[in-house]
Amino acid sequence: LSTMQRLVEQLKLEAAVERIKVSQAAAELQQYCMQNACKDALLVGVPAGSNPFREPRSCALL
Repeated sequence: LSTMQRLVEQLKLEAAVERIKVSQAAAELQQYCMQNACKDALLVGVPAGSNPFREPRSCALL
């Protein structure tokens, strides 16, 4: 019985979710990507000075 109650509660939650058309969601996602492209490290790269994955430089004196 509790399984059925949990299922009903889950279905109520899913029914209450606001839905939008796929075309609207795609347009909003595209707009968000265009607005934030200048901050995307995969598009603009990471400055060499602040790259935590850069190989450490060592100074070797002979």
